[in-house]
Amino acid sequence: MHPTVEAALEAAFTLHRLHAAPDPEALLRAVGGAVRGLAVGAQVPVDGPLMARFPKLEIVSNFGVGYDTIDAAEAHRRGVVVTNTPDVLTDEVADLTIGLLLATLRRIPQADRYLRAGHWPKAPFPLSASLRGRRVGILGLGRIGRAIARRLEGFGVEIAYHGRRPQDGVPYTYHDSLLGMAGAVHVLIVVAPAGPDTNGLVGDAVLAALGPEGILVNVARGSLVDEAALVRALEAGTILGAGLDVFENEPHVPAALAALENAVLLPHVGSASHHTRAAMGQLVVDNLVSWFEGRGPLTPVAETPWSPRA
Repeated sequence: MHPTVEAALEAAFTLHRLHAAPDPEALLRAVGGAVRGLAVGAQVPVDGPLMARFPKLEIVSNFGVGYDTIDAAEAHRRGVVVTNTPDVLTDEVADLTIGLLLATLRRIPQADRYLRAGHWPKAPFPLSASLRGRRVGILGLGRIGRAIARRLEGFGVEIAYHGRRPQDGVPYTYHDSLLGMAGAVHVLIVVAPAGPDTNGLVGDAVLAALGPEGILVNVARGSLVDEAALVRALEAGTILGAGLDVFENEPHVPAALAALENAVLLPHVGSASHHTRAAMGQLVVDNLVSWFEGRGPLTPVAETPWSPRA
């Protein structure tokens, strides 16, 4: 958890740091019965058995917009509110997505390594692909997806999207199937929420439809992409390249993927700026403070809606 979050929580509440406890299990036994709120990192699993350790639990405040590691349906069943940190990271992740797309297409990291290795005096760096003339498809046109699309408009590219249903007032082309969209675009940007319905959604068939000039960019969750299928596609030239900020088993990245020159890989840094992480941390704190002051949660997730009692 961001240090400012811990400091702010300690100032407002009795704070128990499970991650810093010499014996976390002993701490759970000692304080679990009194704990009413949890502040958790985006990679911390919060399931039914863990919630059961806190019989007085009222709220789980998640550091991150994604909350697939929290069983929100179980929380709702138990009367527990779950909050996340939407909006405050939207622009940062959208910016990073455009940078990752350009880095993958124009092979910016590879050109940097080429220069540093002293190859430039011997021969110019090979020509790269371009964003010019490409159609871009976005899987998941939520807050971040729309922010990415707005940025892409400035590049003069055609934009399409796929989701559960078409959205009103959206000027982009809607595709009712991911496979159909993959066959119609040159770039596929994955920014949909993770969950049981989206595991391995981008697999062999979608990658084949994207084609040999295709670029995959994933800034959502690693679980949405079949990583083994992606490695096969990159090795075989089924697609041109991939830019990834997320992986199936973070922080572990398959050696076969790391060895590929047509992949740009980042260590899940979509929102990782001082500015944005501070804003996310503040929202974690603000949700807890608002809740325990009786004003309700600021950003409850869809599975645990909240409204003031009459």
